[in-house]
Amino acid sequence: MLSSMVKEHMIKQSAAKESQESKRKEACAAASQLTQALVDHLNVGVAQAYLNQKRLDAEAKQLHASSANFAKQTQQWLNIVELFSSALKELGDVENWAKTIEGDVRLITNALENVYKNSQESSSTQ
Repeated sequence: MLSSMVKEHMIKQSAAKESQESKRKEACAAASQLTQALVDHLNVGVAQAYLNQKRLDAEAKQLHASSANFAKQTQQWLNIVELFSSALKELGDVENWAKTIEGDVRLITNALENVYKNSQESSSTQ
């Protein structure tokens, strides 16, 4: 009887160990699945952040290239405007020079006319 009780106790203990071992394995598997699900969930966010960062970097490079191109065009426009301004100043200088020459020529012409008239008058009075 005692040996049968010990045997029965051993069988129950063995069954409890097997049950406990299967529950431990199930708990480990569930914990592993939970961990994998959490990692996958975090990886999706990290992957999305990486893709966003990569896209932002590409757009930043494109913006930098566009702004450099715009700066180059702006400098060209400034050079063209400066050349145009210089050409206008030169035209103004030429116009002023032409007016001065015209005034001098009129002054000389008037002086010559006066001299001619005076010489005509003095030759006719003699």
